[in-house]
Amino acid sequence: MGRAIPIVVGALMAAAGLLFTLQGLGYVGGSSMSGESFWAMAGPLIAGLGVALIIVGVRPSDRR
Repeated sequence: MGRAIPIVVGALMAAAGLLFTLQGLGYVGGSSMSGESFWAMAGPLIAGLGVALIIVGVRPSDRR
């Protein structure tokens, strides 16, 4: 159960980061974030942190 939490949170962060990027680039409209360059730059950073969190959750631990 302890390993599932970072994987789920990381997946949510990666999905949100992708959405933020698409909104920032103007591909997804209907939000105040649409067309804003800040979100086009912050989105990949958030998505990258999410992927890193997934990797940490999936990686086997060295605990014995």
